[in-house]
Amino acid sequence: MMQAWKRWKNRSRYREVATVCFPLVMSMAAITVMEFTDRVFLSNYSMDAIAAATPAGIAALLPMAFFGGVAGYVSVFIAQYCGAGAYERVGPALWQGIYFGLVSGFVIAIFSSLIAQPLFVFAAHAPDIRNLEEIYFKILCRGSVFYMGNQALSGFFAGRGITRPVMIINAMGMAFNIPLDYALIYGAWGFPELGISGAAIATVASWGLITLLFSILIFTRENHRRFLVGRRVFDSIIFFRLMRFGVPGALQFSIDIFAFTFFVFMVGRIGKHELAVTNIVIAINSLSFMPAIGFSYGISTLVGQALGRRKPDEGRAAVWSALHILLIYTLVMDLLFIFAPGSVLALFIPSGQAASDYAAVMDTGIILLRIVAVYICMDALYMTFSGVLKGAGDTKFIMWSIGLVSLFVMILPIYIGLKFFHMGIFYAWICVLLFIASLFMVSSFRYMQGKWQKMLVVEQEVVMISK
Repeated sequence: MMQAWKRWKNRSRYREVATVCFPLVMSMAAITVMEFTDRVFLSNYSMDAIAAATPAGIAALLPMAFFGGVAGYVSVFIAQYCGAGAYERVGPALWQGIYFGLVSGFVIAIFSSLIAQPLFVFAAHAPDIRNLEEIYFKILCRGSVFYMGNQALSGFFAGRGITRPVMIINAMGMAFNIPLDYALIYGAWGFPELGISGAAIATVASWGLITLLFSILIFTRENHRRFLVGRRVFDSIIFFRLMRFGVPGALQFSIDIFAFTFFVFMVGRIGKHELAVTNIVIAINSLSFMPAIGFSYGISTLVGQALGRRKPDEGRAAVWSALHILLIYTLVMDLLFIFAPGSVLALFIPSGQAASDYAAVMDTGIILLRIVAVYICMDALYMTFSGVLKGAGDTKFIMWSIGLVSLFVMILPIYIGLKFFHMGIFYAWICVLLFIASLFMVSSFRYMQGKWQKMLVVEQEVVMISK
């Protein structure tokens, strides 16, 4: 018995996983707190503001998630280069992500001005909400170049498994964002009252601050000496490998977001109250979802480094250690959503006479939070296994499988059910539950096949030379 315990303890990677993943979880927690407080402020500001914020925010996140996902995929390259000991390739890889992020940020800014009006006309939400959606969407997209910069620059630390700076910088961005958010929404401390516009401006400003802080820490003489971060040349070999693996990997997350964007837009057609309660529940769900993303990024790094060293067993041990930790967290969230949903929802309900308008929101939200409680464990497992596949470079499988699941399990059933059969909000959320369950089954099946253990995103000769 003792020998079995010692073998299990020696194979486990809890300390390594905690060192890499916890700062990333805290970084995602900082982002979650920013979004959560933003939604709380807007919900207390007006029902129209909270009804408009999530559809517009998700619509803006869709292109940013794709382009930012490609730029941020440099973290996998950096992880495998570091695992192979090819440190001189880190700086050039970083710059390919930066170049891609800068160009795509400007493209999104221009494109948003053209697409905003027809996009939200298609959504067919109430005219007063549609106007707010267009405003919020345009401001976020015009500031997206800072978001792209964050994704690429954070990869310099995350890919090397040094994630504490990412945590600290995102925490500083949060500390900057929350008071500015409050001031610009409500017009406090001498700032103008801008409502939903103020929320978007505060978000973009925090992205800008985070980009500046990353740049100060990265572009130093010492980092150039070791990683060649000052080598700003265009490297076609790394760039096109980044496109080859990064584009399918980014599409995985983008397709996922597109499915949720479509879901939110269709719910908005049911009615204002249904849209508001859905937006509130999605904001609360981020409390469980964002930490899972942090673990997913951390697992991608650990798996990438293990494959760079040609030691996939270390990657497998890290995966199961991460799952044990993450499932404990989701269990706590399950208990909260099942037994105290009203306490969480109360944060979004304004005091006074306006609270009566939210009575239906509270009743529906309690049921929806219990639906969320059913799927968050499967969501955590899906994010972990997809992190493994992305860290190995198995991104084409992820792209095609997630695309098919999104289409046939979520998009088509929701469209047909709401458009032709008027099934209502609970039907739509059951589709979300089945969607998450399907993603979990597909990703876990691919992980168990084990093909990821023989994959690389970096040049094969780099790993061979390191040996």
